[in-house]
Amino acid sequence: MKAESIAGGALEREADERADDAPLAAARSRPLLIRYGKHLRGGFDRLIAASSLVPDEAVLDVRDFAWTQQLRENWQAIRDEALAAALAPDATPPLAAISPDHRAIAHPAKWRSCFLWGYGYSVPENIHRCPVTASLVEGIPGLNSAFFSILAPGTHIPPHRGVTKGLITCHLGLIIPRDGDARMRLEDRVVRWAEGETLIFDDTRDHEVWNDTSGTRIVLAIQFRRPLRNPGRWIAESLLGLVRRSAFVQEARANLRVWSQENRALEH
Repeated sequence: MKAESIAGGALEREADERADDAPLAAARSRPLLIRYGKHLRGGFDRLIAASSLVPDEAVLDVRDFAWTQQLRENWQAIRDEALAAALAPDATPPLAAISPDHRAIAHPAKWRSCFLWGYGYSVPENIHRCPVTASLVEGIPGLNSAFFSILAPGTHIPPHRGVTKGLITCHLGLIIPRDGDARMRLEDRVVRWAEGETLIFDDTRDHEVWNDTSGTRIVLAIQFRRPLRNPGRWIAESLLGLVRRSAFVQEARANLRVWSQENRALEH
């Protein structure tokens, strides 16, 4: 099956059919970490930046991260697994159905995901269906999360910022439609993905994303710990430990289990 045909209308039709039935958990009162943490984030991020062993820049040099070479060398195998996962009903829920804290920016029918790891927690069924990707990703130093990010045509993800400068994001382009403009704004800079190429950036910088094409954009998104010296390392690890135990992550894990179970039940 050709990548172009898979990344066309079939994925969007399946997303639209399933979006209204997404098992959303209530997003009532958020924990203190989520509600008030953003007010403290600036100070923590400045301390972490001062301890960084890599440049504190919006876009970083991939040559500073040797492990990205393996991703580029194996990108077609990773792409094939992403396409197979994208067609599995229990593998790619709308991000809004999984994370209550993403609903403001993630339209259910427009942004889907297939998680292999999330904040250190593995998703065994997705690791099993994506063995090549899993084997390449699990050796990344400081791995925090890894997932396929699937954007439908016409998607706009509004301006937002990541949780902590203690994490850095890597995108590997897998399916990038060429009949329009798929791009991301990072502060005052615009970057674009390329199939088989990696992009490393600091997602605590204000950024937004567009898929102004007629096809589906798919990237492998990886979050990993920023190389740090102390005291930044201690601060970042403490914050990540709190986030990992918070409702921000635990509700997402519970919602993902519900989504997978309900969709597997529909198949029988």
